[in-house]
Amino acid sequence: MKPTFCEITAEELDAFAAKHPHGNIHQTSKWVEFQSRVPGRGKCLKVGVRDGDSLRAAAALVRQTLPFGLCWYFIPRGPLLTDEGDWEALWAGLKPILKKEKCVFLRIEFPSEEGFDLGRKAHAHFFPEHSLIVDLGPEEEVLKQMKQKGRYNIKVAKKHGVEVRKSQDAGEFFEVFKETTARDGFSGHSQKYYEDMLEALGDAAELWVAEHEGRVLAGAIVTYFGETATYYFGASSSRDRKVMAPYLLHWEIMKDARARGCRGYDLFGVAPEGDRKHPWVGVTAFKEKFGGRRVEYFGAREKVMRPFWYFVVRFRKMFK
Repeated sequence: MKPTFCEITAEELDAFAAKHPHGNIHQTSKWVEFQSRVPGRGKCLKVGVRDGDSLRAAAALVRQTLPFGLCWYFIPRGPLLTDEGDWEALWAGLKPILKKEKCVFLRIEFPSEEGFDLGRKAHAHFFPEHSLIVDLGPEEEVLKQMKQKGRYNIKVAKKHGVEVRKSQDAGEFFEVFKETTARDGFSGHSQKYYEDMLEALGDAAELWVAEHEGRVLAGAIVTYFGETATYYFGASSSRDRKVMAPYLLHWEIMKDARARGCRGYDLFGVAPEGDRKHPWVGVTAFKEKFGGRRVEYFGAREKVMRPFWYFVVRFRKMFK
């Protein structure tokens, strides 16, 4: 029987992602629920390829609205395929749906180092193409793979009495996050965005904070999927930097992640190796102190459906 395109349920998406070697938090019904709450997105698709009663491929797609009733879609860290040939059936089924949606282009952001050339190289991407993953073995082994300065800064934080705890209050994180964005010159989301993320992901996400003398100095939102914990969003204050609060924060997160069965801590986004002009050079230097192995994801691709509007979108982006 020839594999056929189909829409799938939230339960089917989650079950397929859980057993797929490249399954990840972005290809789950919880992530779809979170994305459906984000202004300018709202609609998500859950689709797959079926061979008889067996599901061979699955993908969650998120819509991004554009003016004039247009939109574009992206597949975050997907699709999840049994083999490369499943893409043909998936695309054949998706194409008429996206045409009906007045989709300008589809962006595919692959879930691993493996991928294949389809469409054109993406003009932008949501997810980092380079990351560091710390292997969460016994504590002494995790400490051993860190740089000496990383281990030293953890001790400094302990000496100064920094305390790390889980929090239910996104406001604690957001106050420090506003300071971080102002200092480092990048934009962030609203507080509601992080509140919605934590609520929609439920036990698949946690907020951690590090405080000193009653003042929150650093925070992190961490997601959990399978055997991987991911440092998704972070913030740190310029106050009392000498107490090294972020180092103890991540050390405690890693210990907790290992206790709950995680084997890797994904630091989620670093500059390409050797690129000293990249805007992430500063945060990369911080993350590298925890050690870890580098991962380079296959570059994002775009399937253009409305060429004129696609180049209008690209032209506008050049001046933002």
